[in-house]
Amino acid sequence: MNDFRDRIRPDWASVLLHVLERAREMGPKGILAFDLDSTLFDNRPRQARILREFGEARGIGCLADCRPHHWDSGWDMKAALRSCGLSAEEAERIFPEAKAFWAERFFTSPYCLDDVAVRGAAKFVARAVEAGATVAYVTGRHEEMREGTVEAMRRNGVAVPGGDVHLIMKPTFEMHDDEFKREAHARLKRMGTLLAAFDNEPTHANDYRTKFPEAIVVHLATDHSGRPVELLEGIVSVPHFEVERRGSSVER
Repeated sequence: MNDFRDRIRPDWASVLLHVLERAREMGPKGILAFDLDSTLFDNRPRQARILREFGEARGIGCLADCRPHHWDSGWDMKAALRSCGLSAEEAERIFPEAKAFWAERFFTSPYCLDDVAVRGAAKFVARAVEAGATVAYVTGRHEEMREGTVEAMRRNGVAVPGGDVHLIMKPTFEMHDDEFKREAHARLKRMGTLLAAFDNEPTHANDYRTKFPEAIVVHLATDHSGRPVELLEGIVSVPHFEVERRGSSVER
């Protein structure tokens, strides 16, 4: 899977600082749109918890010790199973059952509480709010995950919905993320001027770039669905949101 880290320029932090400068200039008419999973939040702890519980329930010791770093290959559960210590054959055999166990838990409010903020994310959003911008979280999470999502924001110091901070979620689990995010574009246009959009999924970043050519589109080079999509020209890839240190570290 292409993680796009080779696209990260040495001056990537200056782009984030420029977004904050523009936010101060535009005030509440300027909108910053943020995805959540793998953009503002690292959900590897949630993934690891589910595999630990699966391992405990099935008596598979190596899975019962699953940790976030075992998910460093992104959303590939088979890779995570192997990283935990299963052979390729064992991972293939157990995958359907593990996937079903995962699906029953991952998209629920209680498991959102395990998420942690991506490096610098809470402070960056806070600075955007302080600058007077309107913040819109545009996430593929569905409405039944709202309670856990807001609590995870609170626990991680990420600005919670209210006032000029909006949480825009899918109405139903069944709605495809691509369809939802494209429909959300119309809502953003009604709210004001999209100043910048942040997303880890190349397809969604490209959609922002196409629909909002005047906006700054920032791609989080964390992980993504693995679809073979190349980022459009003009999209800037960054490793995280910490801008105080101007290095090009790709740590999450």
